[in-house]
Formats: sequence, C-alpha cells, structure tokens
Amino acid sequence: MPSLKTTYEVGLDFLEFLGQRISKTDRNELRDIYNFEFKRFVTVTQSHLLSVWHICFTRFIHVRFCFILSLYLKSFPSQWHISLKKKTHCHVCLSFRAELIKDKGGVEITSDPKATKGKVTFIIKEQGKLFVVKFHIVNRGESCVYFTYYTALHKMRCFTLVDERRVNRVSPLLLCPGESYVVEVHYKVHHHGHFPATMYFEFCPEADPPGTAKPFCIVRELEAVVQSGLAETLGPESPYNPKQNRRLRPENRILEEGVPPERLDLSIYLSIYLSICLSVCLSVYLSCSILLNHFSTLQVLDTQLCMKNYKERFHLLLHLEEIQMEVDIKKYDLYGKTMTLDKSNKKLLILKVPGVAENRPSVLRGDKLNVCLSEDRNQPITVYEGYVHSVELERVKLGFSKTLLQKFVKNMKFNVEFSINRFPIRLQHRAVELACQHRLGDVLFPSDKGTGLTLQYIRAYLENNPEQKAAVQHILSGTSKPAPYLIFGPPGTGKTVTVVEAIKQVNKSKATTHILACAPSNSACDLLCERLLGYVDAHRLYRLCAPSRDPRTVPQKLLDHNSFILPSRKDLMDRSVIVVTLVTAGRLVSGGFAKGHFTHIFIDEAGQAVEPECIIGIAGLLDPVKGQLVLAGDPQQLGPILRSPLAQLHGLGQSLLERLMTQNALYQKSQDGHSGYDTRFVTKLLRNYRSHPAILKIPNELFYENELQVFANQMEREAFCCWEHLPKKGFPVVFHGVMGKDDREANSPSFFNVTEIEVIVSYLNKLMQTQGKKGLPKLSANDIGIITPYRKQVEKIRKALNTVAELNKWKDIKVGSVEEFQGQERKVIVVSTVRSSVNYVKMDQDFNIGFLSNEKRFNVAMTRAKALLAVVGNPVILSKDPTWQRFIRYCELEQGYTGFDYKDAEGEEDVVSRLASLKISSDDIDESPLQQHVHPEWRSEQ
Repeated sequence: MPSLKTTYEVGLDFLEFLGQRISKTDRNELRDIYNFEFKRFVTVTQSHLLSVWHICFTRFIHVRFCFILSLYLKSFPSQWHISLKKKTHCHVCLSFRAELIKDKGGVEITSDPKATKGKVTFIIKEQGKLFVVKFHIVNRGESCVYFTYYTALHKMRCFTLVDERRVNRVSPLLLCPGESYVVEVHYKVHHHGHFPATMYFEFCPEADPPGTAKPFCIVRELEAVVQSGLAETLGPESPYNPKQNRRLRPENRILEEGVPPERLDLSIYLSIYLSICLSVCLSVYLSCSILLNHFSTLQVLDTQLCMKNYKERFHLLLHLEEIQMEVDIKKYDLYGKTMTLDKSNKKLLILKVPGVAENRPSVLRGDKLNVCLSEDRNQPITVYEGYVHSVELERVKLGFSKTLLQKFVKNMKFNVEFSINRFPIRLQHRAVELACQHRLGDVLFPSDKGTGLTLQYIRAYLENNPEQKAAVQHILSGTSKPAPYLIFGPPGTGKTVTVVEAIKQVNKSKATTHILACAPSNSACDLLCERLLGYVDAHRLYRLCAPSRDPRTVPQKLLDHNSFILPSRKDLMDRSVIVVTLVTAGRLVSGGFAKGHFTHIFIDEAGQAVEPECIIGIAGLLDPVKGQLVLAGDPQQLGPILRSPLAQLHGLGQSLLERLMTQNALYQKSQDGHSGYDTRFVTKLLRNYRSHPAILKIPNELFYENELQVFANQMEREAFCCWEHLPKKGFPVVFHGVMGKDDREANSPSFFNVTEIEVIVSYLNKLMQTQGKKGLPKLSANDIGIITPYRKQVEKIRKALNTVAELNKWKDIKVGSVEEFQGQERKVIVVSTVRSSVNYVKMDQDFNIGFLSNEKRFNVAMTRAKALLAVVGNPVILSKDPTWQRFIRYCELEQGYTGFDYKDAEGEEDVVSRLASLKISSDDIDESPLQQHVHPEWRSEQ
C-alpha cells in the first residue's frame, strides 16, 4: 500500500494537473477529468483514498482536494469513513505529521520567528501592521537539490508569499551544498483572532538521468495571533489536561449518621419516600449493565408512548437519567480538604465548596454529604454523614455526629463525596404510578370530548389582544375538558400575563374554585405570585416553598404570603390560590389533598419540565372529568436539561406540552392551512411586546410561521437605531465575524474563546462611551445581558468585566447560559457563540451542546433583546448549520455584518463539511457529554 506521503503528493499533483481548471466545482466534470485524464499518469486505489481521509483530518491537504475526494468516498463502504476511534486518529495523524515536518534529503528549514515542533506561532499586537515570517532553506547535504515548489495550503487573504526567484515547478531553483534561499510570508491582519496557514515546500534531488529522482516535501505550520493585553490575561492558566485524579469511593464502610437541621419536615419526606418505595416497580439502584440486559424492558423504548406503557417507559427513562446523574456528581468529589468550626454554632462544621453558589453541584438545606478522613486507609473506612444546615456563597454548614466533632481538630483533612438529591426523581416515579391509578388517560392522551360552557366577562385591557382574550374565555368556559388547555406563548407575547389573568378570572367566577398554580422554578412561581397580589385576597393566596429553599431568595413582598413549613391541611384547603413549584406540589399529594379539591391546575413554563415532573402537580390532585388543566409555554424554546444521552434519545427531554403539540391532533393546525389552531384546545399568542422587528424577523420566520406581530413600544424598540457603531443605521442587529480559537484549561472540559471576549469588551466600551448621548438611553448593568453556551466562557467574561477599569460600573452585568436567560429580556443582548474549531463540532451536534444544531437554543438566545442584538462568532463554523446560515445571510443582506470577512478564508468551509461528518468517539468517557463540555448547573428547585 502506498505511504500517506505518496498519497498526499498524488493529491497535490492532481491540483497541479487541474491548472486553470482548479476553480471548477461540477462533480461530474471533475470526476471525468480525474478518471479519463489524470489517472493515465497515476493510479489511486481505494486504500489511497482512505489514507487521504486521515490526511484531511490533519488539515495538511488542500481544501479543494477534500471536495474532490468526497466524489469517491460516496461510493465506498460507509464503514471505511465512520466509527473511526479517536486514539487511532491521533496515532496516524501524529506519526504522519512528524514525517511531514521533519527535515530530510539534506534540506534544513529554519524560520524567524523560530518554529517549535514544526509550528511557528507569533503574536501581532498592532492590527494592520505588516509582520514578516522568514523561512531559511539551506542545503546541508553533500549533493545538489532542486527547490521545485512551495505553497500555502490555506488560502486566507491576510497573508502573501514572497520570494525573489518566484520558484515553481516550471522554474525550479538549484541549491548546491551549503547554499540557502529565503521565502517570506507577509501577514497583514486587521482583526483580532487566530489566523493559521500550512506551508508546503517541495524538493527533488539532482539526478542522472534527469527526472528519475523522487521528490520529497517538508511542511511548516504558521499561526498568527492578533490579540490585546486583555487576551493575555484571559488565556489558559495551565495546559488542558482532561485526566482528573479521581479516586474510587470506599465500598467497605461504616456510616456515622449526621444531625439534620431544625424544622426540616422529615415526616413529610419519609411518607413520600415510603409511598414511592411501595409504588415503583423497578429498583432505583439497578445498574446500567443490569438495565441493558433486560431486553424485554428496553423494548418499551422503541414503541410509541401510550397509557398502556406509560409507567414502564417513564420508570426506565428516569432510572437511566438517575444513573447518569450519579456518575456526573462524582466529578465534584473533593480530596484533602479542611473544614472549620462554625463560630456561631459549635455543633456545625464549615466546608468550602467551589461552584456551589451556581448550583455546580446543587447543595440544598437538608441534603447530605459524606466525608471520611483523608489519612484513613484501614478497611472498613468510617464515613461521616453531614446534613446541610445552610448554604452561604461558596461554603456549606454541616451537621455531623458527636463522634466526628469530638475528634475534630484544626487542619484535619477530609475526602468529600457528593450525592444527588433523589427526592425530585422519586416524586416523578410516584407521579407516573398515580397517573395510571387515577386514570388520567383522557388528560395525557386527550381526544375531542369538550363540554363547552358559557363564556365569561374578561378584563377590559385584554380587549386589545384578541388571542389573550380568547385564551382566558376558553379556560373559563372549560371548552377543552377533560383535555388540557394550552397557551402557546412565543417570546414576548405576554404568556404569563395571560396565565395570571385567567387565574384571576377563575378565582372570581365561583366561590368554590380552588386553584393550584405551578411552575418548574422558584423564580417563575414568585413572578406568578407577585402578579396575583392585589387581585386575590391576601388570606386566600399562599406561596408554599420547599424547606430546602434559602429564605433570603424569597422576594420581600411575598414574605407575608409564604411558608416553608407545611401548614395544616385545613388551613391550606381554605386557600383559593396556592402557588408552588412542581416538585413541592408533591407534598400536597403526600399531605392528603383529595383528588378534585383543585378545580383548576395551571402550569406555567410547562415546556421546561420533563413529563414526569410536570405530572407531579397533576397526578393525585386533578379530577380527570371535572378538573381543568392549563399548560402554558413555548415548545420552540428550551426544554429541560438531561444528562443521560440514552434518556434524551428516547424522549425524556420532551415536555408534556411539546408532546401534545407535536403528536396530538387536537393541538395542531388544521390541514386546510386557513383556520389555524382549534381555539377550544389551544391559543397561540401573536403579539410581541418586546423586540424591534429586525431582531424578531428570523426567529419569526423559522419558528413561528411568520405570524408574530410587532407591538413593542416604538420608542423603546428603536432606542439604538441611530447608534453610531451600527454597521447600518436603523438596523439594530450585528453579526461580528471572528476567527478565534476555542481553548480549554486545566482539567475543565468547558470551552472559552478569548478573541470573542475582546470583541465583546469593545462593544461594551462603545456602549459605555455613547450612552445618554445623541438620543441614546442611559444604561445600567441590568439593561445588558451576555449569553454564551459554555461555563468557562461565562467565567472568563466575568473576569474581563472585573479587569477592564472602564467597565467597573457594569461589572454586575448578567452573564449566563441560554437556559439562565429563558423567560428574561434586556435592552441590549450580546451573544458569544465560542465554537471556532471543527474538531468538536460533530460532537456538539450529536448532543445538542452549544448553539450548533440546536434550534431551540438559537431561538431563545436571539429573542431576549428589546433594542440591540450583537452576535459574535466564527461565520465559517456557524454557517454549516442551516439556521445560523440563514441568520448570517440575513445580516449580510441588511448590511449588519462586520468584522472578519469569512470569504477571505477561501475553502475553509469544505474542510468543515468533511470533518463534521466524522464520528469521533472517545474510549475514556464516564461523565455524560453534557457534563463534559457545558458544565450545566444542577436543578435546585423543589
């Protein structure tokens, strides 16, 4: 079989053979040229082509040859170019790279600046200033060598190649022993970023007779880095090392129970645990291997969800998710850590837990951590259980047994084990059991059995919004019962306003009505409760919180309507409206609330909860015949975060709201295309009160059938239309193209992109300098949001905000993931997409990480801004996704594109296409892909 080097040279020869025809793109024409002209001179076997595929991966081959290669790969067995293992790739690529960069044939190539392992990296601190890289080619051998050809395999226009003799294969240069020659690469870059090139030098020994010698090549890589001093500050603190020094948890152990916090309602929790243990048919502790051996059980995942398989399917999916959660939580285990004695309570020890303030991991009051002495090596090892009494910033206060407190001394070192809170997932197991026991089939899989009651009076201010008015009317009339009523609320259309108005009207309609209002998060529940104040009698409105919630997070105005301790059943049953998270709604079931007590159950943000979580607030509480269920949300926005790829694959990530809207005929548009949705069952809100039409346009077209109407206040939405730093006045949308580099550091798998942060800081500085001038509004930190998909990028942006003195007033700008911004809005939104390397793109697509191939994440990020949206990203990478390509093209057509002109990166998109189709797997995966790359916060809502 020919060597990789030979195959590589064949590719270059074909490019040379094309000559003036190199710009041709017609596949059939290129195939004919290759087969009937070029193959007369060289034979390329299938083995050749497979080798070339490896070369493509190393990016040493000209991007146009990647395109030509694809013509042939289409006809080859698919197993030849998929399922390639990462370690095999690394071995082949590294060994081939070593051969390419090695000096050979007596020729030595040095450079100024100096190369390290074949790569010349240099920093340019002044944009637009000429920077010259010199390659010194010296013949150190004993015979003459022809320098026949050289080229750059990347065709970026930011550099040019210069040599005095203009060497090429027609006019080669003879280098006798000791002679040298210089080739220069002139860089002139006008943007921050990373600009690579690969230099290919070709030589041929002098031979007699001429033409009988075999040519050889030497390769050098270049990378120009254009950055500011800020970029140096934000760069990797240490090289990326994915291997973490994790240890196996001791199996042979003696457990010393800890001391729980006071007023923790353990009796309620115990009753829930007991009821769950009796009802769940699969053991919580089944291992992954045991589950996978239950073939008959796994078959249920391949069938369509229905009431017949409802329990079995969701029990299995929840177990798969829990197993992955158990694996992921171990990432946070600590080793050799010290604790301190709490000065205010000598019975508590304080442990520092980095990331706990951001729920990475989630640690709540009442949770348990296990610790053991680091020096303890003798089996069985004593493990001390510590109850969490409080969480304060980056530390937790723990209650341990007297045994540990008595032996505790200063600087004693401990190993710490974190565990998942099984309470929410056990409630979900119980909920799917109760859904079947209480025959909720007509609610979960509804058909047209609507009863239709008399329509009611609606508040006057809804008269101007026909969709909101219709939704409230149908909820009051119960037209959908027993089917749920759905409020489809696209961004900024007043979904929560509609829910609150419906609750108010239902509460007024009959004295005997009892309403349960739920949402997945405390923040959403707090918002519902705040908006109900003044419309529901104070003694009839109740906000029930979980005992684990930090009281300091409760809004001040809700303190009089709130309790952390479950009141008496009679007291609660007298309330007209109870507001509670979905998880805490399970306490009402355990507290003995009768089925049918609540005449109406509202679930806001229903699209953000997995179906078993959603029905915690339904199963055991809703009378399927008399009760009315209302779900409000947007199936086009982000759903729940799952950690198990298998559970995600089989539908656990789909909310009840989305399932109904995509799989049930009652909630879909009529086939005639004219009458729209059946308003007896669903209302789609259409009036957007948030965004400038330019911001709304692409999401409206892609996700909402272009039905959304702009009703945002004109003065607010046009506040930045005359901003002097817009590429086009009147168009407050910017896409700033950046050729950055996605880095990682230490043992964190999360990505960051320093070049994008430089651009973000420049926009913030411009906003700071122009605010309040020339008709622009004055801005506070609360008016601006920065969205990015990676936790490490969030950290680096926050560091930049604290480093740049000019931005000191705005250091509290919210920086977070798309999930953290769902349901929120800002006058100004800046989006950093981070990804700038093709190597991980396919993995991101497979697991819906980052922005690529996740339309819901794109939709949420693009619809948070009221008046100004600035997106920073690599257009070459992003344009591989049709959604992003549409957005970038839109910005180009409207003259809102600025920054690096991606047309200067000629051919880069071909490399992206070829590499993105590879499935590269790792043999060393224990965490879920989500945990590996995004570091999502853990759910902390109960």
